[in-house]
Amino acid sequence: MGRYVIRRILQLILVFIGVTLLIYGMVYALPGDPIRGMAGDRPLSPSVVHTLRDRYHLDDPFFVQYGKYVWGLLHGDLGQDFNGNNVSTLMRERWPVTIRLALTAWFIEVICGITLGIVAALRRGRWLDHTVLVFTIAVISVPIFVLGYTAQLLFGVKTHILPVSGVADGWPKSYLMPATILAAFGLASVARLTRASVLENLRADYVRTAISKGLSTPRIVIRHVLRNSLIAAITYLAIDLGYLLGGTVIIEGIFNLPGVGQLLFTSIQTHEGAAVVGVSTALVLIFLLANLVVDLLYGVLDPRIRYD
Repeated sequence: MGRYVIRRILQLILVFIGVTLLIYGMVYALPGDPIRGMAGDRPLSPSVVHTLRDRYHLDDPFFVQYGKYVWGLLHGDLGQDFNGNNVSTLMRERWPVTIRLALTAWFIEVICGITLGIVAALRRGRWLDHTVLVFTIAVISVPIFVLGYTAQLLFGVKTHILPVSGVADGWPKSYLMPATILAAFGLASVARLTRASVLENLRADYVRTAISKGLSTPRIVIRHVLRNSLIAAITYLAIDLGYLLGGTVIIEGIFNLPGVGQLLFTSIQTHEGAAVVGVSTALVLIFLLANLVVDLLYGVLDPRIRYD
């Protein structure tokens, strides 16, 4: 087990270096001059331009810039934007909004997705099963921004059940509608994965043995079928948590939520390379750690899995 964890951590380090190098390279290749963009229509003297480019190492070769960024990253420094603000400070101010939004959406996926999948599997071929399948297909087929604007119109503008935008009403009222929209696609996927896994395990030999012993259906489903069926769903859910944290850009824009996703979006527009790379690095790290946790949970959920 210990050797497996060490090997996986080494693999994650290599992946982390590769992904951050790719992100840094894409930001480095963005067209335009960020210093000129920061000034807008106002002219800047050559001395000011030279000073700013030297301060932010913009004239250094690509790998020199990346090396300096990694060195700062190892010391907990995510750099500064072109206004002199620390990226870590900007993220720390906005993380609470994004984390609340992502975790709320994730719990909606867990509770509703797994419940719908189990119910559909136990009612296979009946109207409830068909309803769940049609619902999941419909949700996956509709773009997320369409769902967002439609929900705003129905539940915010027309009925005033939930606020249209902002976080003035706090959690959960301000987060419930955007989190539900954010969770819609993942919820549908979790429901379908859970349904397929439960149906497969219901046909397993150990289930027939349990039935022959006279065990009740709830006990068989909860203690035997569900444990083995959750492996695929948990794998998706753990990976999806990283996607939720990084995929809040559109939702935070639609619902005007001052989170990390909105910071990333505005930073791309203004060519704030340090902020783009810093936010992306944090999201990549969360995604990789979630994958590691999933790998370790396999052995807990399925005793047949052994780590070499």
